[in-house]
Amino acid sequence: MKSDPGIETLLDLHGQIIDQGSGYWVKLEAYRVAPTAEVPHGIRYCLTLHEPYGKRILGYDNAHAIKLPKKFKYAGRRLTFDHQHRHATDQGVPYEFKDAHQLLADFFAEVDRVLSEVRKR
Repeated sequence: MKSDPGIETLLDLHGQIIDQGSGYWVKLEAYRVAPTAEVPHGIRYCLTLHEPYGKRILGYDNAHAIKLPKKFKYAGRRLTFDHQHRHATDQGVPYEFKDAHQLLADFFAEVDRVLSEVRKR
């Protein structure tokens, strides 16, 4: 896999908790692991948005495998680790990891979208 300069940025953000206003907050975790077929970029990550009472309402991570939906060919045999949880009860949908900077951009764009919806209520 090609070098990803954004990995250092992601690693530097490990442990950060970022206030999003009105009690909402983001937690960022990222650390190096040995590259494997499931985690070829060698980074375990968990990026989450939480509501004021602490419940996760959005997340991007690769901490566990998810089964692809049945509409995907060979779904019963393929597992993916990079995925997102779109709401509190979402079991996860695949996320195509391109590089660490894109991961951060996608996550924070989704945080902005979710918080915009919450504030309209």
